[in-house]
Amino acid sequence: MSGYQQVAPGEAAPVLQQNEVAAKLHPEQPKSASESVLSPITSTYNRFMDWRKSLNLGSPGTAEAMGREAKTTLLSNFIFDGARADLTKGISLNPAFQVTHSFSLGSQQAPPNYSFGAVYADAKSFLQGAVDHTGTLTGRANQSFANLGTGKIQAQLSEVPGQSMIQLEHDYQGLDYSINGKAMNPSLVDGTGIYIGSYLQSITPNIALGLETLVQRPQPGISESLTSYLVRLSGSNRDWLATAQINPSGMLEATYHHKLSDKVDAAATLQVINRPQGKEASASLGAKYDFRMASFRGQLDSTGKVSALLEQRFTPAFAFLVAGEIDHLKNASKFGVGIMLESTTMTPEEMNAAMQSVPQPPI
Repeated sequence: MSGYQQVAPGEAAPVLQQNEVAAKLHPEQPKSASESVLSPITSTYNRFMDWRKSLNLGSPGTAEAMGREAKTTLLSNFIFDGARADLTKGISLNPAFQVTHSFSLGSQQAPPNYSFGAVYADAKSFLQGAVDHTGTLTGRANQSFANLGTGKIQAQLSEVPGQSMIQLEHDYQGLDYSINGKAMNPSLVDGTGIYIGSYLQSITPNIALGLETLVQRPQPGISESLTSYLVRLSGSNRDWLATAQINPSGMLEATYHHKLSDKVDAAATLQVINRPQGKEASASLGAKYDFRMASFRGQLDSTGKVSALLEQRFTPAFAFLVAGEIDHLKNASKFGVGIMLESTTMTPEEMNAAMQSVPQPPI
């Protein structure tokens, strides 16, 4: 056979190394002219990527998620007054599908309301929709595109003028950075709408820097833009997290979250707004305690408000909520009670089997 040495009778056969065998079986093809030109560039890029991976910077998360840990610890997004009830029925776990009936009445700030909602989720998709008693329809859809990021759509249809909207969004998270783009009520005809773009980059394993630019076009020919700077700091053990968003107009939004133990979280927020008559600042400080079958949130802010929320679970399917707020400066208060009921059409055996392979949806 061509390329191999003939062995005489009685003579020991030569031993070929593995790389020699591979070279004979798969001879190297000559490089094309384009490959020869691009070889230094690709080699430099590969060395740069290997160096980035060796830094172990990690993903900084998205600009939209900055401060989420503090906001879920405080009461701002959970406090309510009057009476409310949420009745949820699970149809399946994999894919996840559930429907919810929500009631609220007796609130000092909002009229009585009823809404019906549904959620569907699997490893690549997340769909959520709701309709209330006034006919207002809201929807949200997220779709993961493997290595191309996640596309998101939010929409609201209402009979009230100016209440209907649509928002298109795309998230992409790289090895140590994230990019996000949003378009609210975009018009392909005249280019009006609100457009937001953000970039967040990990500088060290504990520091991330970025920026966010907002472009508003209320009318053709009229455009306003504003750029904010983002800072994200975290502890070496990920037990604390601080974020800040600053823009040249003098606005500042900062958050701090500290996980004191497995069951205790503390958080603080600071917001500074620059108005023509002067700067205004507000701050909040709160904590969250998780017990075996209950969770308690307490909060104090700079406006003199003291608020608390207790969520007590008597069974995994039934929870009772009590919320209260006292405004010492205005000598006012509000109080709320609520229940959450959950049921399912699946048997305990089916639930245990489904729990073994529940996917994480692209929320």
